[in-house]
Amino acid sequence: RIHARRDELLTSLPDAMDLLTVSVAAGLTFEAALARVAEKFDNALGEELSRVLQEARLGKPYMSALEDLGNRVEVEELRNFVQAVIQSQQLGVGIARILQLQSDEIRRKRMQHAEERGAQAAIKMLIPMIGCIFPTIWIVLLGPALLILIHVIGHT
Repeated sequence: RIHARRDELLTSLPDAMDLLTVSVAAGLTFEAALARVAEKFDNALGEELSRVLQEARLGKPYMSALEDLGNRVEVEELRNFVQAVIQSQQLGVGIARILQLQSDEIRRKRMQHAEERGAQAAIKMLIPMIGCIFPTIWIVLLGPALLILIHVIGHT
């Protein structure tokens, strides 16, 4: 269950970051953009962002609530996102470009991971092929020749 939640967070993070980037670039404050993303995502990431917003409404500073999010979840990419947001707020740097770069990096890592799993799947498929498919092919190919050979040996 924890692994499934982690995968759900990791899968939805790039799209959420894209929406956050577009919202911030369109002129929304970071907090308003975060609220919009939390509203749009009906999954684990939406729940976590809603929790950040709820903590902020109860008086906790946004950056502190975000930092708690980074400490709470065990997704490295989300922690990196939180750290980037905190640093950009502290340094006064525009956040839109940072979010876009992080989103691209997460997608690249996800693609690389999928390619690795695909390569592993090819190796795992080799064992059933050797054990099941190849013997059947040999029987089909050599069966008629063996029958003829048995027939010839039987008549001599």
